[in-house]
Amino acid sequence: MNTFLLDYIPIIIFLGIAIGMASLIMIASWIVAKQNPDDEKLSPYECGFDAFEDTRSQFDVRFYLVAILFIIFDLEVAFLFPWAVSLGSIGLLGFWSMMVFLGVLTIGFIYEWKKGALEWE
Repeated sequence: MNTFLLDYIPIIIFLGIAIGMASLIMIASWIVAKQNPDDEKLSPYECGFDAFEDTRSQFDVRFYLVAILFIIFDLEVAFLFPWAVSLGSIGLLGFWSMMVFLGVLTIGFIYEWKKGALEWE
C-alpha cells in the first residue's frame, strides 16, 4: 500500500506547483495591472451586447445556434487531422469509416441549410 501511494507523489508535486504558479500569476496580475476600466474596455465586444446591463434581458437564440454549429464543424476538422496523418496505415476500413462520418455531417449540414438555420435576418 505504501509503494502504491508513493507512485502518486509526482502528481501531487505537479499539482502543487501548478496551483502555486497560477495563484502567484493571478496575484501579481492583480497587483501590477491598472484596475480602472475606461469606456472602451466596457464597450460591447464580439457579441454586440452591452457588457453590463440587466442579466435577464432576452436575446436571439441564433447566437446559440451559430455557436453549436461552429463546435460541430470544428470537431469535424479536429477528427480529420489525425485521420489524414494515419491514412496510410489504417487501410480501407479507416478510409470508409471517415467517409461515413463525413457523409453524416454533410447530411446534417444540408438539413440545417434547408431549415434556414444558417440564414441571418
